[in-house]
Amino acid sequence: MDSNSTVKGSDKKKRSKVLLFYNPGAGNGMFKTNLDKIIEKFQAVNQVVIPVRADGNISIEDMLNEINTDEYTKIIAAGGDGTINVVVNAMMKTGCNLPIAVFPAGTANDYAHYFNIPTTIDGMLDIACGNKYVSADIGKCNEKYFVNVAAIGSVIDVSQKTDKSMKNALGIMAYYLKGLSELRTLKPVKVTITTDEMKLTENIFFMVVLNGNSAGGFRKLGAESSINDGLFDVIIFKEARFSELPILALDVLNGRHPDNSNVIYFQTSHIRIESDESISTDVDGELGEPFPLDIQIVPHKLLVNVSAKEQLLLASSDTAESEQEQNKKD
Repeated sequence: MDSNSTVKGSDKKKRSKVLLFYNPGAGNGMFKTNLDKIIEKFQAVNQVVIPVRADGNISIEDMLNEINTDEYTKIIAAGGDGTINVVVNAMMKTGCNLPIAVFPAGTANDYAHYFNIPTTIDGMLDIACGNKYVSADIGKCNEKYFVNVAAIGSVIDVSQKTDKSMKNALGIMAYYLKGLSELRTLKPVKVTITTDEMKLTENIFFMVVLNGNSAGGFRKLGAESSINDGLFDVIIFKEARFSELPILALDVLNGRHPDNSNVIYFQTSHIRIESDESISTDVDGELGEPFPLDIQIVPHKLLVNVSAKEQLLLASSDTAESEQEQNKKD
């Protein structure tokens, strides 16, 4: 897909609908109270919103199989990173190639943060009612797709153990507070990592295979990451002494961790992770796949709704990276 795309409906009568999947439990439940406003805003631009309550009691995959997607201009995923993950997995499995707009209402909203999607309902609507898009890579971990991150290691339990009401009340701070309470219980695990470029075996606390630039609210985690460069940023946090962890945490917060001796940072388009131990895994904040993990990039697979400013910035970045890759080949 062209990263500087403007999607045009060739037949207004057939392509006049927008499919809205919203998670009523995400964040503070803002979409339940703003649903009428969303419908009104789209009607003003001759679009009919079809809202679907994505509360886990319906199969988004089945629904996409049942509808005629030619009648729709885009899909809106309203919720946190987990909601976006569920919607995108359903799209991939059904062959649905509609553009997607993101309405962030989760705890971390890492994927929306990459595209600078506002957290106000008016800001989200201004973008979603527009017609500016950029292409984005996605990842595939075994049989599950992800838009932002696949994570492995002891720290995963923190996200999965954090109480939902605590997350809604405190937001990203809930993860940090839970993480602090678990620091002394961290146990290293032994993994073997294979890419096209190398193979290594390491005792680790945690690792992420990052498509975006943040995970768990750590906004500077992917210091070199681009969402449409055909590469993952892999960040491995090696086994370290407890006394070294506060410095490492500060380095992560400030984006200095690639230079930390307890971190391995590299880029690749394909990675295999193996271990004889029982290790928690996670994709986009949801329960991940069992070992071994085979993770590969699917380049330029999504069209994501963005502001006109972000379209220019991200398209320029994509062009510069393509030229750099071509220069390397030459």
